[in-house]
Amino acid sequence: MNTPVPHLSRRRKRLKYAAAIGVVLLVLLLIVRALFLSAHAVGQTGAAGGRRGGFAQFTGPQPVQAAAAVRGDVPVTLSALGTVTPLATVTVRTQVSGHLVQLGFAEGQMVKQGQFLAEIDPRPFQVALEQAEGQFARDQGLLHQAQADLVRYKNAVTSGAITAQQLDDQQYLVEQYGGTVKSDQAQVDNAKLNLSYCHITAPVAGRVGLRQVDIGNYVQTADANGIVVITEPSPISVIFSLPQDQVPQVLQRVNAGAKLPVTLFDRSNTNELAQGYLAAVDNMVNTTTGTVQLRAVFQNKDGRLFPNEFVNAALLVDTLKDTVVVPVAAIQRGVPGTFVYLVNSDDSVSLRVVSVGPADGERVAVLSGLKPGDEVVTDGAEQLKDGAKVTLPAAGTAVPPATAQQDRKKGPGRRGASFGGT
Repeated sequence: MNTPVPHLSRRRKRLKYAAAIGVVLLVLLLIVRALFLSAHAVGQTGAAGGRRGGFAQFTGPQPVQAAAAVRGDVPVTLSALGTVTPLATVTVRTQVSGHLVQLGFAEGQMVKQGQFLAEIDPRPFQVALEQAEGQFARDQGLLHQAQADLVRYKNAVTSGAITAQQLDDQQYLVEQYGGTVKSDQAQVDNAKLNLSYCHITAPVAGRVGLRQVDIGNYVQTADANGIVVITEPSPISVIFSLPQDQVPQVLQRVNAGAKLPVTLFDRSNTNELAQGYLAAVDNMVNTTTGTVQLRAVFQNKDGRLFPNEFVNAALLVDTLKDTVVVPVAAIQRGVPGTFVYLVNSDDSVSLRVVSVGPADGERVAVLSGLKPGDEVVTDGAEQLKDGAKVTLPAAGTAVPPATAQQDRKKGPGRRGASFGGT
């Protein structure tokens, strides 16, 4: 029988106690760390809420900016991306094959309709014309001879010198020569036409582009690129597309005889390029995109619109007259729907559900829910709730640039902010 050694038993007990104490300390350390992180997170949340004006950190009146609802006119505008498209784009091609011997234009110049552009070597076509004219003259002589014989045959058949059959045969011969002469005349006309095709002129007035072929090349009627492309720069059109749901209101105005204005802006949608009018609406919906194409026409006398240029088109469909208008910044959207915070006489706010219409820049039409003179919060609304107390800047207090501009329209007042109508 083996007897345990006393000092080994004591050592095992000390190791067990040390391990238990280590586990307890580790657990305590994890608990303390979790409490520290939780407290740190709460502190950050509280600080952020304080910076944002949360109700947990700020219980006093909330400073806001406000503007008064006014009456004004709001244009109903539909915007779309468009492409500048000439009313006439012509690829000048040769109608006969031959060597190009002359060009009568400079790249990029303006040409008039009928102006000389290029010439194909006319010599082969001149020879063909002379051959056709020679054949025509020969057959015409034969016709004249047959006609003279026919006159003699008529006299001879009267005296019984020839039979009636011989007279009939001569009559048919005259008709045959007549048909041959007519065919020869067509050959002469065709040769003259081909000769005229050697002298190429501008089919329309406009600006010529870069030449597609150089002098000395053999050009053919099947050449896809042609000799040069002419585009008509003035007037010019812009083709743009609108969703099919917006087209009925456009057609309603067009069918009523309205001439709808269209304003063009550059690609950044900041600089105005030209003003024109809607000229045509396509007759079908593009099933791939669900849109309908429209064409607007512009005079483009200054040449600012360039073919195939991308522009932003703004189509003025209608104008809402004498409607309630507020700044776009006053409109809020959330669980109640579309709403504003109305400033009451006791410097509290109440949530007011509104129905909005079209917007025009920084203004938006309010179709229902407000009346002229109602003050709505334009800055600081995200920190409010129904019934909250607010403070408004007094007269002479500095306000943000946008509000300051509105103040200049209205003049100094108690609220320090207003909104100008049209």
